[in-house]
Parts: sequence; structure tokens; C-alpha cells
Amino acid sequence: MRIIPAIDIMDGNVVRLRKGNPDDKVTYSNNPSEIAKKWEISGADILHVVDLDAALSTNKNNIEIISKLIEAVNIPVQVAGGIRSIEAINEMFSKNAAKVVLGTMAYKEPDSIRHIAKKKGEKIIVSIDQNDGKIMISGWREIAGPRIDEAINLFMSMGIREFLVTSVDRDGMLTGPDILTLSYASSFPGARIIASGGISSIEDIIRVRSIGCSSVILGKSLYDGNLSIEKVKALV
Repeated sequence: MRIIPAIDIMDGNVVRLRKGNPDDKVTYSNNPSEIAKKWEISGADILHVVDLDAALSTNKNNIEIISKLIEAVNIPVQVAGGIRSIEAINEMFSKNAAKVVLGTMAYKEPDSIRHIAKKKGEKIIVSIDQNDGKIMISGWREIAGPRIDEAINLFMSMGIREFLVTSVDRDGMLTGPDILTLSYASSFPGARIIASGGISSIEDIIRVRSIGCSSVILGKSLYDGNLSIEKVKALV
């Protein structure tokens, strides 16, 4: 199972939000590239970098900071947050992002995703950000139409195999993963599920691995010292 630290960037700083609320945040660093190198040295397989300003439509973005971060490390970087056009996708790939994570665009423009997937399906991850079974988009402030099963089936029919499943009410809360939802998503043959939200302990990692998730994203648990990449890597 791959270990993927999250680096959420707002106003150029590395932050963690509680339940995606920009008014409830903790700032950990003003140097995202330094944090990226720290997690790389610790043994991370991939980095998950989120442009929170773009995701929350603040009329700002952190694209140049993310570009420098990608250049600073020698492990793959997947980029998320506010990527809502083909031009934005191509820009991320031009800056050497290994993969892009699509949420709002995937649900609002599925035909565009179908087109992109024909050439770059292996580089596309669709996010399933759910709250009480409802998929959330637009910075987790709007409900999308499909159910979880409908979304997975739709995007798998396009050739996409990787899904980032986050339970919004657990994100940044250290309350443990949503095993029921993650287990359900992992049950779809051929789907690769990245678990996110609530991971706080080695026991959580074991549970997520046991239900078949291919990767796990670590956020607040890393920054607050509840977990270390070294200890997790020794386990998995």
C-alpha cells in the first residue's frame, strides 16, 4: 500500500483545515517545498498537493509554488484543487505533475473527462468527497448528482481506475477512517481506492489496508506527530 502525505496550500502556506472549513485552519509552514522534501526523505511514495485557494474559488492560486515543489522532489506529485478545465489539466501536466485529481469538473463535465481519459486515463484520479452518502463538489459546498456507486461505474466505463475517497466529516478530525464507505468503494472490481480522512493511528492504517485500499493519504496525523512515515512504511 502506498503512503501519500498531503500538502494543502493556502496563501502560499502549508495548512490543515477541519472538515474543509477555511475558517478553521492550522498553519504548519510557509515553505511547501521544504515540507515536500521532508516527506520525501521520510519515505513517502507520492505527494498529494492541494491548491486550496483554487479549490475554494478565492480568485487566487498557488500554481507557481506547486511547480517549484514538483521540481524540488524526486518522487511523483499528484495535484488537486480547483482543476476545472482541460487547460488547467494540461497546465498541471506541463509542470510535471504525475497525476491530477478531478472533482467538480468530473461531475459537471463528464464528456470532457471521457475525452481526456482516452489519452491520459492512467493519470486521472476522480475524487469522491462524500458527506452522509452525498458526493460534494465546489470546495465541498455543493452536492453533486450521482451516488457513489453510480460515480464509480460511470468513470470506470471511461477507463478511469483510481478514486480518492474522502469522508468530509472526518477530514482533519483524527476520528478514524470511514471503513464502511471505503470498503464499499473497494468492492468494485478493478477500482483502486485511495483512502483519505480521519486516519490517526497505525490501527487505522491496518484497517484501511485490510479492506483493500491501494493507498492512504496522511494529513493532520503526520503534521501533529501522531504518525510517522517511517513507522507506517515499516508496517506496510
